[in-house]
Amino acid sequence: MPRATNAPATLQRRKKVLKKAKGYFGNKSRLFRFAKDAVDHAEVYAYRDRRKKKTNFRQLWIVRINAACRPLGISYSRLIAGLNKAEIKLDRKQLSELAIHEPEAFKAVVEKAKSALDAA
Repeated sequence: MPRATNAPATLQRRKKVLKKAKGYFGNKSRLFRFAKDAVDHAEVYAYRDRRKKKTNFRQLWIVRINAACRPLGISYSRLIAGLNKAEIKLDRKQLSELAIHEPEAFKAVVEKAKSALDAA
């Protein structure tokens, strides 16, 4: 009985990997053996970094909020504590956007947070 290799499926699988490896340097974009390793590696990084991106953005928002509230006489941690006491439900992304695009509104939010801290 002749050996069945299922060549169409193999070719399709290899073509899919080589398509993903388009733009890679040297043999990694042309030869399946090298492209497979490069694509596997790239997909691991992509999976990890899709999760890491959320951490990076949160860090960026915190830095922006801190930079915006320091000149107003309050630190980031005190601002967040004041917002919690005043029961103002704004997340860090919204606070960061306020600080950048609406400085007057951000200043009003900071004043409410300060007054909530003083009252407690």
